[in-house]
Amino acid sequence: MEKKRTPPKSPPPKNPPEQSGKRVLVAATGSIATPNLPAYLGGLRERLGGTYTVLLTPTAASFLPPETAALFAERVVSGESPENWPTDKPSRLVADHDVLVVLPATANTLAVAAAGAAPNRLGTVILSADFPVVFFPVMGALMWEKAAVQRNVAQLREDGHLVPEPVWHEGFDPGTGRRSNHPSLPSPEQAAEVVGELLTVPRGNRGNHCRPEVS
Repeated sequence: MEKKRTPPKSPPPKNPPEQSGKRVLVAATGSIATPNLPAYLGGLRERLGGTYTVLLTPTAASFLPPETAALFAERVVSGESPENWPTDKPSRLVADHDVLVVLPATANTLAVAAAGAAPNRLGTVILSADFPVVFFPVMGALMWEKAAVQRNVAQLREDGHLVPEPVWHEGFDPGTGRRSNHPSLPSPEQAAEVVGELLTVPRGNRGNHCRPEVS
């Protein structure tokens, strides 16, 4: 009598990350890397759990529509209209979150934050934050190597914020017609690891927690 074959067992389903209660504010600035934001929101959520608010600068919203960002976050804040300030004013956004992740961070945003300027909602949130901000820079290689940009990065780190070294990727530059290396974002998993490490540090003690490099 032929023995009945036992069907192979399916692997157990992966448990979703437990909701940590962490409230993550992710700010996107205007960059060619901005359309990749949904992948990073997914990576953060998978590793850390928690809830997510996306803050789009007006330029970022031209790369990634707020309606698209809303598919990947509990809340989206965009625009600069004073009508939104009762619910979305910077002090309220700071109070409602545990960490601010600026991804991608342009050279202009680094300069604004390093100078302590507040020309828009994001600049004011950064200046109001009582926790360090994590900046993931994206820009051209020549810009990143400028002394002014490096001064701004050094100032932000001295102020207690995190500015991981960008990951260098080779890509085609349509402007020059050549392939070149340029500073880019780490993988979503690497970015989530950096943010996760920061969140393990008590809020009041994060000023000296700086991780300049991503492995």
